Amino acid sequence: MEPLNLIYWIKLGLGILSAALCTALKITNIFSGIVLCIAIYLISDKILKQVFITKVSKSSIITRTGIEIYLASWIFFWILFYTLFS
Repeated sequence: MEPLNLIYWIKLGLGILSAALCTALKITNIFSGIVLCIAIYLISDKILKQVFITKVSKSSIITRTGIEIYLASWIFFWILFYTLFS
């Protein structure tokens, strides 16, 4: 699998994980959820840069790859989990 595809799928999984964490912590305030979402994204971005820096041309590509799917999956699954478990 190509590195950018792998980064994309990792960020999809991290979006789902962020949503599950928001639900498990019973976060109902959107601003608290956004802060947690951004914190997880920034931490994972630093880790992914360390792992994939030799496999891509620029480190900014790692940050930009998959940001849309991360946010979309976080919002979708947070709403889904919140609806199912509350």
